Amino acid sequence: MRTKSLKKNKINVVTLGCSKNIYDSEVLMGQLKASGKDVVHEEEGNIVVINTCGFINNAKEESVNTILEYVKKKEEGEIDKVFVTGCLSERYKPDLLKEIPDVDQYFGTTELPSLLKVLGADYKHELIGERLTTTPKNYAYLKIAEGCDRPCSFCAIPIMRGKHRSTPIEEIVIEAEKLAANGVKELILIAQDLTYYGLDIYKKRNLAELLQTLVKVDGIEWIRLHYAFPTGFPMDVLEVMKSEPKICNYIDIPLQHISDHILKSMRRGTTKEKTTNLLRKFREVVPEMTIRTTLIVGYPGETEEDFQELKSWVAEMRFERLGCFTYSHEESTYAYNLIDDVPEDVKQQRANEIMELQSQISWELNQEKIGKTFKVVIDRKEGNYFVGRTEFDSPDVDNEVLIDATKTYLKTGEFTIVTITDASDFDLYAEVV
Repeated sequence: MRTKSLKKNKINVVTLGCSKNIYDSEVLMGQLKASGKDVVHEEEGNIVVINTCGFINNAKEESVNTILEYVKKKEEGEIDKVFVTGCLSERYKPDLLKEIPDVDQYFGTTELPSLLKVLGADYKHELIGERLTTTPKNYAYLKIAEGCDRPCSFCAIPIMRGKHRSTPIEEIVIEAEKLAANGVKELILIAQDLTYYGLDIYKKRNLAELLQTLVKVDGIEWIRLHYAFPTGFPMDVLEVMKSEPKICNYIDIPLQHISDHILKSMRRGTTKEKTTNLLRKFREVVPEMTIRTTLIVGYPGETEEDFQELKSWVAEMRFERLGCFTYSHEESTYAYNLIDDVPEDVKQQRANEIMELQSQISWELNQEKIGKTFKVVIDRKEGNYFVGRTEFDSPDVDNEVLIDATKTYLKTGEFTIVTITDASDFDLYAEVV
């Protein structure tokens, strides 16, 4: 017979998916703490809130497996309650209610006040910027907009997150100041689409003005741009990046493909020529810029010729950072009406080929760094190494700089100057200058 847990009400927030979900969990935790609740992130707790991802098949599978894992713990009396929120819950609530009824309650992406109420907390509107950050103390994600107005054929984000909504500059600055006061030195700006920032509330693309305001925040040393859309990119951002040392010479700009007929079917609003010209402009205005992109292979109708065109283009552009995904056939998207005609093994083979090519490019670019000096921030200590990053690297997805901890003592969260002594395809080894 199930016995009630003797632990007092400790709320464990479990986060799955992208940096936008990390941000949302941190806001939820900040609200709970402000109501006097005992809240932890991915630790022991008798009440569990799972913030799910519903983007592509692998992410959905991980979310469902996590829900089932905690439902089993509930059945065995290890925990008392399980609540589910986030994108999977937003997108598939009726199905989830039917398939996994033992969850205490499901909440969508816009139902934070209702979730808080069930957890015995009040939603406090005045808590701008009050978050319990879960990242290392030196960096934090800063969401500048929610939702997306782009019509990309393969993407379910507008279904889960709604229309684009920019956060006013003054609110973002308040949040940045609070983060800086807590020791954050690097802001990673995130949104479904940074490029669109400001169009809804300022009637113009206003990312450059936001950046010019954020660089004035005391204590912030690096500001990094994630998830810019190529169509309609505001070119004045490049001038700010070039002139403001706090703006990292780095941009994450998911391009997805380069074959014109695939881009058209994907409804990306651009062409191979326009995309290539945009990237050349980036490198012309900011020669030091590191460009990170992501690609999709195996999209419906992608021929071997389309794939070879993409592969040749990757070899030509020599991206500093690149990730590759296999196409996921998502219901309720525009592309779901197309035939998912590229076999899974072919999709995987194409992704492997792209990443093998990128691994070689990355190795060659890293070899060029040997003997050069860089400013790095130390994120953590791991085994016998302090692990840091340059301004050209984002956490979790990019190169790391490894410094021998048996020879040098460094503080996490601090900046230091290093010389690169050796390099592999995705790691740099360095000594402190």
